Amino acid sequence: MSDQQRTDEEQEGPGLDLGLPAAAPAPAVPAVAGPAPYRVLARKYRPQNFEDLIGQEAMVRTLRNAFASGRIAQAYILTGVRGVGKTTTARILARALNFEPADGAAGAPTLDLATFGRHCRDIVESRHVDVMEMDAASNTSINDIREIIESARYRPVMARYKVYIIDEVHMLSTAAFNGLLKTLEEPPEHVKFIFATTEIRKVPVTVLSRCQRFDLRRVEAGVLAAHLSGICAREGVTIEPEALAIIARAAEGSVRDSLSLLDQAIAHGGGRVGAEEVRRLLGLADKGRVIDLFEALMKGEMARALAQFRDQYEAGADPAVILTDLAEFTHLVTRVKIVPESAEDAALVEAERLRGAEMAQGLSMRVLARAWQMLSKGVAEVQQAAKPAQAAEMVLVRLGYAADLPTPDEALRQLREQGGNPAGTAASGPAGGRGPSSGGAGGGTGGPSALAHSASAPSGARLALAPAPARAPSAARPEPARETPRPASAPPAPAVAGPRISDLADIARLAAEKRDLLLKHAVEHQLRPVHVEDGRMEFSLVPGAAASIVQDLSRKLSDWTGRRWLVSLASREGGPTLAEEDAARKAEREEGIKAHPLVAAVLARFPGAEVVDVRSRADPADSVSAEALPPMEEDLHMGPGPDDEIDY
Repeated sequence: MSDQQRTDEEQEGPGLDLGLPAAAPAPAVPAVAGPAPYRVLARKYRPQNFEDLIGQEAMVRTLRNAFASGRIAQAYILTGVRGVGKTTTARILARALNFEPADGAAGAPTLDLATFGRHCRDIVESRHVDVMEMDAASNTSINDIREIIESARYRPVMARYKVYIIDEVHMLSTAAFNGLLKTLEEPPEHVKFIFATTEIRKVPVTVLSRCQRFDLRRVEAGVLAAHLSGICAREGVTIEPEALAIIARAAEGSVRDSLSLLDQAIAHGGGRVGAEEVRRLLGLADKGRVIDLFEALMKGEMARALAQFRDQYEAGADPAVILTDLAEFTHLVTRVKIVPESAEDAALVEAERLRGAEMAQGLSMRVLARAWQMLSKGVAEVQQAAKPAQAAEMVLVRLGYAADLPTPDEALRQLREQGGNPAGTAASGPAGGRGPSSGGAGGGTGGPSALAHSASAPSGARLALAPAPARAPSAARPEPARETPRPASAPPAPAVAGPRISDLADIARLAAEKRDLLLKHAVEHQLRPVHVEDGRMEFSLVPGAAASIVQDLSRKLSDWTGRRWLVSLASREGGPTLAEEDAARKAEREEGIKAHPLVAAVLARFPGAEVVDVRSRADPADSVSAEALPPMEEDLHMGPGPDDEIDY
């Protein structure tokens, strides 16, 4: 007690006794310990060391070797999608740089962080004085960077290194980046920088060149499902394997998103998580129903497909999500068709694994590629539509009716195999709007076994196929004699003679077979024949034609036929060109068809109507275009164009 206090007590004297009972001392109130606040799974199971990180083995191996050899960089930049572990990795790396044993012994930077050291707890909890975290989203100016530059000159207070962790570094201003460059290139030996960003392309190249870059990968769905299963075991939660697969795929490689979804699913299910509850929670459709819908579409059974879509929609599934699931299953079937081992992915449910492999064997690559394109465009249409359910149904109708359409080259091949008679094709009966075809789950050609009847043939398929006349039976053609083997000492057989040429049309047809379209056009439009026979031809040229065609014809005909050709220009005028003859025939046909009573009645009934083209089934030009010419690449469309109309 001080002298002043003692003097004050003496001056006051004894206190007055008012006869009141002395106040009893207040009893001590025991502190009531409330329940500990709940920590979400994403924070509770945040990795504390590099062994806890999942899916980043390449980065951990590089850092381990660098620390073991003492090749510790001055700056690191971590990039990846949201929730993959960038900030967590930065804190673990800061802990590894400043690790010192708890017993006070001398330590060194290490990645072996099984036990906590002197600074580990404070670094993990973001309260260490020498490890400073800055959010570049809220500290973007040059003034914030100046504070870092000024404080970097001073040595750390407690730890080995002064570590600056800048999250979302791409949001710094241009001036802030420029101000940081010099310190980042030549920092003091006690300073380390760790940057994290989701937009690596927005970081200047001058900053990237001064850092060691690590791309944190998306965690695979199988690895993520195993990680979530271990967490559920520690939390005492019962969860179905299919529910784990759904959550892992919905997270799209993000560990934080998967833990947040798992936390929500546990709360929704009350400690027991089932696949159906997770689907309802996420607004997803049943995977088995999606596969059934896909199978119905590939078979062309539209009534069943629309009924299944309505069932899923009424159960709460979003129309855009249903189409997205169909696109994902199409991608899965395509991958299984190319890489059969991909069916063993741990993230796949049993229905996807078995039925996906079955459909991969039955569907062609063209059908799968066409379905993927239509679904990808359909998802965007549904998301922008005023009535998404109706828009989704129209997408499914387009997909179902196009699933069993043959591609143009398949239709041409089928016509050839059937002798050019489309009437002989088998017409499939309707099954819910369409008949099942071999291009569905059971066929591998991508189209029906025969062309559809005229009621369902597309009018806008952009492939004009004129039926050819009935051909002579194959037995009437003499079968070429088989060549008998010659002894080794026999002289080589003479070269087989090329095709015989009798007129200018034969030359145009030969040029088309050799895919020399320029020469074919010149023969049809620029040559007026005077005399043509096998091995010799004489012609005149239309005005403006190049005289070099003589040498080109002589050389190419000799190469194609294996015989020497004599090609010359005539002094007199030749006959009409092939194009002029074709135009004259076409005009004669049009005039003749206009005189037909039915055509004349149609033209009189519809003013302004005109005859555009007249084709005959017995026209040899059509058979040449369908048989002699191989299908051009621009003619092989996968389906109708945007301006085409199809009548089913």
